[in-house]
Amino acid sequence: MRRLRIAVFAAALVSASSLWVGYAQPPNRPLAVVAEFDGIIHPISAEYLSQTIDEADASSADVVVFILRTPGGLLDSTRAIISRMITSRAPVVVFVGPSGSRAASAGFVIALAADVAVMAPGTHIGAAHPVSGTGEPVDDTMAEKAASDTAAYARSLAAARGRSEALAEEAVLDSRAFTDGEALGAMPPLIDFIAQDLDDVLRQLDGRMVTRFDGQTSTLRTANAEVRRVNMTRRQEFLGAIAHPQIATLLLTLGMLGLTIELWSPGAILPGVAGGLCLLLAFFAFQILPVSATGLLLILFGLILLILELTVPSFGVLGIGGTISLVLGATMLTRDAIPGVEVSLGFIVPMAVGCAAIVLFLGRLALRSQRQGSVSGLEGMVGAHARVRDAIGQGATGNVDVHGEIWRARSALPLAAGQPVRATSVDGLTLTVEPLDPQAQEGER
Repeated sequence: MRRLRIAVFAAALVSASSLWVGYAQPPNRPLAVVAEFDGIIHPISAEYLSQTIDEADASSADVVVFILRTPGGLLDSTRAIISRMITSRAPVVVFVGPSGSRAASAGFVIALAADVAVMAPGTHIGAAHPVSGTGEPVDDTMAEKAASDTAAYARSLAAARGRSEALAEEAVLDSRAFTDGEALGAMPPLIDFIAQDLDDVLRQLDGRMVTRFDGQTSTLRTANAEVRRVNMTRRQEFLGAIAHPQIATLLLTLGMLGLTIELWSPGAILPGVAGGLCLLLAFFAFQILPVSATGLLLILFGLILLILELTVPSFGVLGIGGTISLVLGATMLTRDAIPGVEVSLGFIVPMAVGCAAIVLFLGRLALRSQRQGSVSGLEGMVGAHARVRDAIGQGATGNVDVHGEIWRARSALPLAAGQPVRATSVDGLTLTVEPLDPQAQEGER
């Protein structure tokens, strides 16, 4: 009986302890997974945002928030992001902020596809008209097809989210943009509400009923939510920085410049290695960015003209033409490929002029060194200046000082001791010399 009482007492104590712990522990806090992106929409950014949703699914998060600032980007990458947003387990919120930001072009389409779209005061969205994927002009029929396809995509997203299909179509076909007030005041609205910052977004989301893309509804719990931020990996940050039109253009120019220097001075190694690395990085960026083939050919043509300037007497015409070709090529390389991300002339002109100056300067140094005679061995003795040690008779031999050495020398003319002479040929270990022209001697002084 004593053992029975002890066992009953122990069981009661364990039950009471468990009950007390259960009351003492607070309920699980909601989890909000947040990704902040500021840049161009391309495959690297699509990988980052999709990775954020993957982490939210693995963590059973209550909501995913994208803080978005973008001038636009590639439609294929935009579709990849939206496809992953639709399949997300947790509702996805797109917040265009902070104040003064924008979500243009591709960013507008992503905001349309969000379960909840939010804008900060002083922000704007829209201007989603598509452009050529190669940066090249296209005929009217192809441009109309691309615009119609994108407009239909935007209308389908707006319809599924209960947003204005007419305004979504205008943003694509007419490049119309909307302020935060215009987007909220539309009928039906393009966004769900306006918020000051992330904390305000989570506060207004709490208790809101959200209709998912498949028609199912869920109520968001974001009060006192734990915020878990997902940052880009170092690899994504590096590749994302390279995939900027300005950086890609600079890498291309430096790469070709490095290889040009290596060709002019074989064996330098460093310019060739650095140039090849820059070219490979530039080619990677151009796989992501839309590139104009005409712009690339103009850059190559400009470098060819600069090289020809070194070998062909053109009185500077080829050099000027090469510089102009570099400027035009860099301007056209990524022009209009991504609206709002053009390479400015303030960057292009100094880069092209600097590249032309370096090529011409180093090229002239290389040509000058190639044209100089040999300065070592027997060949280096021809043309060398010497001084007669002892008087040398006509057709006789004697000794001369040259390059700090004593050489046997013969002359067709009599030479006085101490007279400056010049070597004209070498026969074995004997120099043939002649008196140094007084004018040349004066020039040496």
